[in-house]
Amino acid sequence: MAEVWLISAPGENTPQKTWEALNRATSAENLSSNHKFNIPELRVGTLDTLVGLGDDLAKLDIFAESVTRKIAQYLGEVLEDTTPTRDKLVENLKINDATPSSYVQRFAWDGAKFPIKQSLKDLAEMIGKQLSQAETDLKSKANAYNTLKSNLQSFERKSTGSLLTRNVVDLVKKDDFVLDSEYLVTLLVVIPRGNNRDWFDRYEKLTDMVVPRSSRVLFEDQEAQLVTVTLFQRVADEFKHKCRENKFSVRDFVYNEDQILAGKKEAEEADTKKKKQFPPLVRWLKVNFGECFMAWMHVKALRVFVESVLRYGLPVNFQAMILVPNRRSQKRLREVLKQQYQHLDSSALKKDSESQMVDIPGMSVGSSDYYPYIYYRINLDLLDQQRL
Repeated sequence: MAEVWLISAPGENTPQKTWEALNRATSAENLSSNHKFNIPELRVGTLDTLVGLGDDLAKLDIFAESVTRKIAQYLGEVLEDTTPTRDKLVENLKINDATPSSYVQRFAWDGAKFPIKQSLKDLAEMIGKQLSQAETDLKSKANAYNTLKSNLQSFERKSTGSLLTRNVVDLVKKDDFVLDSEYLVTLLVVIPRGNNRDWFDRYEKLTDMVVPRSSRVLFEDQEAQLVTVTLFQRVADEFKHKCRENKFSVRDFVYNEDQILAGKKEAEEADTKKKKQFPPLVRWLKVNFGECFMAWMHVKALRVFVESVLRYGLPVNFQAMILVPNRRSQKRLREVLKQQYQHLDSSALKKDSESQMVDIPGMSVGSSDYYPYIYYRINLDLLDQQRL
């Protein structure tokens, strides 16, 4: 279920009757699964406050969705190494053990986190601060983890790829080299796969002072072989030149055991740090995804409350509802909702002398997404990168 509709309609004497009427209208053709979106009677405040709050809540709604999706997206990136399938990633997106869809369908205002005695403005500011802190913490934690991951990937890249460029420390050992000699040096040479016979036929004759039968194959892949050759230091430059002429590539490598051990230690430390940070980072992402999603839905509740009061008036008497449209029934569901609530146009809209719609506080009048009832679409595909 990637999409749900959050709507609000005025109470037909009571909110319960509005709820029952909606169910009758949609059940005949099985157009949607319906659920109450229960919002407590919050502190209304003044009309001016409500009008000003409408724009602020619209911006906060966008921000809340953005932070929630960023956390979900990054959790997916972090889990990719161990949990590569999308279904497994979705399983980790929970709000107090509830999936996003089930949480929305059973929404209940959390008075402990967001006390209803607070003003609407204070509630919005409280949620905004929570989301801003989560976004700041996400950036900090993601930067630290990504740096470790990048360092580790850099080590891994160096140990793979072409023999012409990859780090060869894992392919050689001390015994492969003549070390601490005043006269001799051992070189590493990369031989293209088709030229290996040519190499062994010719390497002793490329220059003088090449140690006979000193070349050995250390490693080979589908493209090339890595071989050693020992010769006198005084002819090393000439030998390298002859190799280039014959399409043999001499690697610029000097065996240094201390440097090799230091490099391996650095790679191991990066891997250890990444593994150490992984569990607490995943826990933080899971917890804060739930917290931010919850905050996002409370912003939706605030928007519905404010717009319902502005559009339907006082005393507060409306029913907010979640509709889960059945597949291929959205167009028909929209038609049924229009029939059900078209009478609201006469009380919700005014026409000027030229029969043009004009703005009424709290409403998106004249726009393509206007409906006689209050409507918000909620996309629950939280791993949809295009929404970020």
